[in-house]
Amino acid sequence: MAAGSGALKDATAIVGIGQTPFAKRLPEDERTLACRAVLAALDDAGIAPGEVDALASYTMEETDEVELAKACGFGDLTFFSKVGFGGGGSCATVAHLAAAIAAGQACVGVAWRSRKRGSGPRPWTNTAVQLPTPAQWTRPFGLLRPADEIAMLTRRYLHEYGATRDHLFNVALACRNRANQNPAAIMYDRPLTREMYMTSRWISEPLCLFDNCLETDGALACVVVSAERARDCRRRPVYVHSAAQSLPAQHHGMVNYWNDDPLTGPAWSAARHLWKHSDLTPEDVDVAQIYDAFTPLVLLSLEGYGFCGRGEGGAFTEGGALETGGLLPLNTGGGGLSEAYVHGFNLINEGVRQLRGTSTAQVPGASACLVTAGEGVPTSALLLRS
Repeated sequence: MAAGSGALKDATAIVGIGQTPFAKRLPEDERTLACRAVLAALDDAGIAPGEVDALASYTMEETDEVELAKACGFGDLTFFSKVGFGGGGSCATVAHLAAAIAAGQACVGVAWRSRKRGSGPRPWTNTAVQLPTPAQWTRPFGLLRPADEIAMLTRRYLHEYGATRDHLFNVALACRNRANQNPAAIMYDRPLTREMYMTSRWISEPLCLFDNCLETDGALACVVVSAERARDCRRRPVYVHSAAQSLPAQHHGMVNYWNDDPLTGPAWSAARHLWKHSDLTPEDVDVAQIYDAFTPLVLLSLEGYGFCGRGEGGAFTEGGALETGGLLPLNTGGGGLSEAYVHGFNLINEGVRQLRGTSTAQVPGASACLVTAGEGVPTSALLLRS
C-alpha cells in the first residue's frame, strides 16, 4: 500500500450538525445565519466554541473566518481553508478538515455554508465580472444560466441513451416524496404529481420547472473531530470513511463540451479515488445523498459512482428504485430539489442523520451513505459510515 493511501479511512468523524430554518426569504444576514448554524452544530456535538481550531468553507462563502471566529468565540485557529466551485465544494470542506485533523494540524473543525440565494442575486448576473474562459465561448451565444448549460448535456444524454423525461421525473418525485416527510423542507406540504411535472413550464428545454433546484436562504454546519475524540462526544459518531475531490483532465466547468466525452464528468474520476481508498463498494451503500441542482445530474452521478452502467442511469430510476425501500433510497431529506438549495450542504447533514438513525425518512439499518457534491463542475464526495 502506498504511503498515506489509507490515512484518512475512519480517522475522523462528524459529531455535530446544525442548520437554520430554510425559506425563500429570511430576515437575517448571511453572517448571522452562519453563526446560528455553527453554534447549533457545536451544541449538538457538546463542544464549546473555544475548542474550535479549524474551519473550512467555500470560496463563494461571504462570511469570512475572522468574522465567524470573533462572533462565535473560537480559540486560536491553526487551520482554515476554502474550496472552490460552489456546489462542487460541499463534501471537500469536510475532507479538508478530516485531512487536517488526521495530520495533527487541528483538533476540532467546523465546516459551514451560509447563503441567501432565495432573496439575493444570482452569481451569473454580475455583468461587471470578467467571464471565465469557458463562458466566453458559450454565454454570448445564449447559454446564460447553469440551467441552459446543463440542458445541453441533458439533450445529448437523452439522445444517446434513450432516457426520457419520465426518468427525470422519477428523480424529482423521489426527492419531493422525501421532502413531504421532512417538516424542515421548503416543499414539505407540496406533493408532486406526474401531471404537474409534465405540464410545468420550461426553464431551459428539456428541463422544466421541477428539474431545477430551489432558491433558498439558510445556513448549515457540521463539526469534525478525531475518531478517538468522537467517542466522548454527545452524539453517535459518523465516520468519514473515504473522501475525494476531482478536477478531471481538460475539464471546463459546467460546460464540459470540449472533453472527448462530455457525459463522463467529474463524478467518474472522483469515484475512482473514493472507492480506491474505501473498504466498501457501491453495493454496500444503503442510502445516497446525490447532488441534485438539476435532475439529470443524478443520472450522471449514478453511473459515475458505479451504481449502474454507462447510459443506464435512466433505467436505474424505474420501479421506485430511488424511493424508500428501493435499490438506492435517494436524498432522504428532499435534496436541493425539494428541501433547500444551499450548495449541497444539506446533503451532508442528512447523511449524518441517516447514520444516526434520526432521519425523517429513515432507511432501516443504514450503515453506509454516499454524499456527493455538484456533478458537472470540479467536485468532491464523501463515504460516511456508522
